[in-house]
Amino acid sequence: MTTTIPTPMAHARRPAAVPIFSLYGEQDGVAGAESQLEFVHIELIATRSQRYDWEIAPHAHRGLLQMLCVFGGGARVKLDGASFELRAAAALVIPPGVVHSFQFSPGTQGYVLTVAESLLAVGGSAQSALLEPLRAQPQRLEWGSADDVSQRVATLLEQILDEFRSARSGRGQMLDWLVRAVLLLVARRLSTAPLSGAARGRADLFARFRALVEAHFSQHWPVPRYAKALAMTENRLNRLCQSLAGTTAFDLVQERLLLEARRKLFYIAAPVSQLAYELGFSDPAYFCRFFKKHTGIAPSTFRRQRGGVGDAG
Repeated sequence: MTTTIPTPMAHARRPAAVPIFSLYGEQDGVAGAESQLEFVHIELIATRSQRYDWEIAPHAHRGLLQMLCVFGGGARVKLDGASFELRAAAALVIPPGVVHSFQFSPGTQGYVLTVAESLLAVGGSAQSALLEPLRAQPQRLEWGSADDVSQRVATLLEQILDEFRSARSGRGQMLDWLVRAVLLLVARRLSTAPLSGAARGRADLFARFRALVEAHFSQHWPVPRYAKALAMTENRLNRLCQSLAGTTAFDLVQERLLLEARRKLFYIAAPVSQLAYELGFSDPAYFCRFFKKHTGIAPSTFRRQRGGVGDAG
């Protein structure tokens, strides 16, 4: 069974005291333990919750989509104004910006998968549209014990955790493929119970915007150009993005550009200046300022710290 949870987006009325995390488990602006690509994090539910007597206090994630998969036990979940029980086997998809908390039953078994929201935009317009329900609003999926999708997701999550903990070659690419498989399986299930009316229209429009960003982020289109391509005003586009992603259209474009910059720095053995041109920057120095503004470190430092391929020549 699939349930769309009618909860307002967190940015609309989030108490000032609620922590905002840009990385799973790390306060906004604080660097911490990250995955090899900074785009994926996974852990067993017990890993974190057991340290806090199985209770995770209210918090939100900036730019991160989180999926909680419970295969044994359960939890009392709060998402902004909504409160409900989540029992095995089930999954809960939490879009970026939504305040959430958990009170787990001791011994609960399952996984917490956290993915950079910008990663969902990669892969073309068809994939982006299919994944759109995952970030449109919170979703709850309840699986039977013999559900084929549940078993496939559990197997993939186990493989993701194994890759995440390893230092094998191709780790980043393998994580990317496995995570996409999980998200697509869940999105496919959600597509059997699509949004209706105005909510579906807004989700479709947001998917079109995401597809345009995917096609033109390296051309550095300004927000008014995206709005014109969508036949809407800049203010309406920003309201749409704030409603569904908790941030502005400009910030979403910047996040996608930054995602590509990180990937190129990690995977491509070329000078930073060459990568800057490939990303649409006419001045490598400006690219370095852009990257440092958003990450706090220079591109070359990022590459060195993350164990990237390094400059060629």
